[in-house]
Amino acid sequence: MEQLKRVLVTGGNKGIGLAVVKKFIELDYEVIVVARDFSNFELKDNLKVKCIEYDLSNMQGLKVLVEQIGEISTLINNAGYMQPKYTYDNYPLEAKEHIMNVDLYAPVELITLFCEDMKKRNYGRIVNTASIAGQIGHPDIWYGIAKAGIINATKIFAKLLGSYNITVNCIAPSPVETDMQKDNSQERKEEFKKAVPSGRFAEPQEAAEVIVWLATSCPEYVNGTTVDFNNGSYVR
Repeated sequence: MEQLKRVLVTGGNKGIGLAVVKKFIELDYEVIVVARDFSNFELKDNLKVKCIEYDLSNMQGLKVLVEQIGEISTLINNAGYMQPKYTYDNYPLEAKEHIMNVDLYAPVELITLFCEDMKKRNYGRIVNTASIAGQIGHPDIWYGIAKAGIINATKIFAKLLGSYNITVNCIAPSPVETDMQKDNSQERKEEFKKAVPSGRFAEPQEAAEVIVWLATSCPEYVNGTTVDFNNGSYVR
């Protein structure tokens, strides 16, 4: 069967996702980007990129979204966000549901829907963007819970899909220099940097290197793995 080079990147309009999109373009993939806003997306006129405006908190519409996208070889579940303005004892139900939809339930549902065609082709590569928050906890408790869930889902799907030549892995970054950092206080950011041997946050391009490697050239035996992407700053 002909090798399909078609990748979906959720949240590919900025930050780590944008860096991932650029690398897939260099590898001559057809790239589908799903995001809520493309107003400042620098690649929206690139012929290799298809933009689909969609809010991943809308779980009911995911099946239609997947049908619209069609068959893919590679799924990058990158979209996610945090809500540090809420504390564990003052977290509105609507806010809990929204972050769990975007950060956990939607990625799991996309894997479930897209893997059916991958199984038929006997090939697929799935990479989830988790977070160190899913390993060590986070003040935004529901963000940490969602990221712990995606790490666990990665392991489960690796077992379920591995026999179909589909690998499922994830990356667990410590803070990366993206727009998400605007939600963290300067004090918290400085505390993070003190724990990092290099004294800096990661760059989006560095995280993208790992994600694209997991999605393309890494050995098939790398499956169900969480890559700790934190400069050795956290020993578990």
